Amino acid sequence: MKKIVVIILLVIAVKGQAQKANRLFSRDPIINLENFQKQRLYFGFYLGFNSYDFKIDYKAVNEDIQVKTSTGFNVGLVADLKLQEYIRLRFEPGLYYTKRDFQYPASYFPPTPTPSDMLREVNSTNLHFPILLKFLSLRTGNVRPYLLGGVSATLNLSSNAKSIDDNYENRFRVKPWTTNYEIGFGIDVFSEYFIFSPSIRGVFGINDELIRDNNLNSPWTGNIESIKSRAVFINFTFH
Repeated sequence: MKKIVVIILLVIAVKGQAQKANRLFSRDPIINLENFQKQRLYFGFYLGFNSYDFKIDYKAVNEDIQVKTSTGFNVGLVADLKLQEYIRLRFEPGLYYTKRDFQYPASYFPPTPTPSDMLREVNSTNLHFPILLKFLSLRTGNVRPYLLGGVSATLNLSSNAKSIDDNYENRFRVKPWTTNYEIGFGIDVFSEYFIFSPSIRGVFGINDELIRDNNLNSPWTGNIESIKSRAVFINFTFH
């Protein structure tokens, strides 16, 4: 009897989810939240993932420094202002955690480097402040694709910028503020009670972030012309 009850409940649950999916994506769906995006201003929040990298330019030809990336976590708020029927202005302040490792070639440290010489960790706790334009397409049923583009500023709370120690004391330093441009795309999915909006975005740093060591011939920073952040954000927004 217990097995029969469980099976019946599962069938009801699956049927309910199938009906919801049919409402969202069928050719003649029930239109959800039809007037929601006609509001002048509305708010939301997002959760997501990031993958940060560095673009490194060198002063002289040498072996490349390898950057090991990892997957970080994003959380933030969204304010969405209507400018025109198909254009909205978005402000998406958020907190972004990430970690990158520099793996230096042994040739940078003659004659015999240690493993600690060749590895530098760059931990980042970023406050990210993007201002974006959202270009909406025509709504089809309960879905509406869009493009995103704009600029942002990032404050790295873990930059070590105020430290007087440098790489000779195992302290890698970067500038606290960076500027970026961003471009991406996503889709608004209108459910019965809220808008779910997954998106993917590329972020490209504009300014050099490196704080060089006091020794101009430092093996860690001496041959670096600039380092600039590159990142991919995958966010799941709820309005």
